[in-house]
Amino acid sequence: MSTLSRTIPTQGLHHVTLTGAGRQITLDFWEGVLGMPFIFEQPNLDNPDESHLYFDPGDDRLITVFCDETREPVPGKTPIVPGAVHHIAFSVSQAVSIHLPQKLDALGIAHSGLKDRGFMSSLYFREPLGLLIELASYKFTPPQGISHARVLFEAHRIRVAAGDAAIADRHVAEALGVLVHGQVPSLSDV
Repeated sequence: MSTLSRTIPTQGLHHVTLTGAGRQITLDFWEGVLGMPFIFEQPNLDNPDESHLYFDPGDDRLITVFCDETREPVPGKTPIVPGAVHHIAFSVSQAVSIHLPQKLDALGIAHSGLKDRGFMSSLYFREPLGLLIELASYKFTPPQGISHARVLFEAHRIRVAAGDAAIADRHVAEALGVLVHGQVPSLSDV
């Protein structure tokens, strides 16, 4: 039996569910700050004392929050212990990312400022309950029919061969060249 036949074939992230405080705090952040449409609400089917709010982050997946009016927000950071969520990253376009510092400043939300991560730009801030949120923007567009993950896989291979510590723009550029030119054969190669 091959290794693949023993694995579970996942097909992407379905949703992330967070523990929230009150309903209005949740709506104010997820819809009010991040602009995620509030698409439906129902009781938490495992705990009817909580409501379960569903938001659309823009990619046909869901962010959901269990709300309980008796839970108060605790300012500060969420615990960083083994098994805990460190942060959640949402994708934004480069056109949006360059304006993020000004938008968050206008909302009075402290943030990291834009950080160059080699293959992407990132900005970090905390939601009202302390969870670290990242807004990430790829600095490249993959060739048609090729995923971001495939480009990053190739960029990683190139980075390792070069002995570099992290993926940089040059690794992504080389990976794009390999992937674009490897897609269509050339009569010159015959």
